Amino acid sequence: MPVLNAKDLSKEYQLGEHLVKALVGVNFKVEKGEFVAIMGPSGSGKSTLLHLLGGLDTPTDGNVVLADQSLAQLSEQQATLVRRHNVGFVFQFFNLLPTLTAEENILLPVIIDGKDPHLFEERLTHLLDLVGLLERRSHKPDQLSGGEQQRVAIARALITQPAILLADEPTGNLDSKTGNSIMELLRRSCDELEQTVIVVSHDPKATAYADRVIFLQDGDIVHEYKPENSIPFTERLRGVMVTMEQLEV
Repeated sequence: MPVLNAKDLSKEYQLGEHLVKALVGVNFKVEKGEFVAIMGPSGSGKSTLLHLLGGLDTPTDGNVVLADQSLAQLSEQQATLVRRHNVGFVFQFFNLLPTLTAEENILLPVIIDGKDPHLFEERLTHLLDLVGLLERRSHKPDQLSGGEQQRVAIARALITQPAILLADEPTGNLDSKTGNSIMELLRRSCDELEQTVIVVSHDPKATAYADRVIFLQDGDIVHEYKPENSIPFTERLRGVMVTMEQLEV
C-alpha cells in the first residue's frame, strides 16, 4: 500500500468574479521511503497540492488517502490528529520559536501532542547527530545560521517519525551551498531512516536529489522524470534541466 494516494484532486478558488482552478484532477501515489519532488512554474499549483496532501487544506473534489486514512471521511478534528501523527512539515521560513533552544524546538511537536519528551531522548540525540547539530543543541535560533535553523526544522519534522515529510521550498531562503547540504540531508533521511519525502521546489538542483520529479503545469501533472538510481547526480540534474526545457517550465 502506498503511504500517500492522491485521487482526482481538484481545487478552485473564487477571486472576485473569477474562478481560479489551482488543481484539475491530479492523481499520483507515493511509496514508503520514496523521495518525490514537485516542480512547475509560479501559479502551477505546487504549494496548493502540497497543502492538500498534508491536510492543511481541503480539495474542491477528490480525496487524499494518507497512512491508510481517507482525509475526506474525517472531521476537522480527526484530520488534525492524522496530520499531527503522520506528517512532518518543513517550510522556506524556518518557523522556530526564538525563546527555545534547538533541542527544545525539535521536541515541540512531542510536547504539543501531550507526550513525555524524555521518552524521545534517544531519537532526539540520533536526529541531532543526523543533522550535524549535536554540539549546538543548546543554542537558540539567533545563535544559528540559516542552514542550521533549517536543519533544526527538519529534525523537528522528523521527531515523531511521521509517515511522510512535506517540504515547501526548503532551500528557497538559503544560499546555493547551504541549500545543497539541506537537500543532501533530506536524501539521507530517505536512505538511512526510510523516510518518505515530498519536496516542492523551483530549483532543478534541489529536485535532482529525488527518486521521481513530477512536473505541474496549469494545475495538472504533465510529465514525470524518474532517473536510474545508479546514475550520478550530474546526470540526474541534466535530466531535470532537459525536461524543463522540453516542457518550457
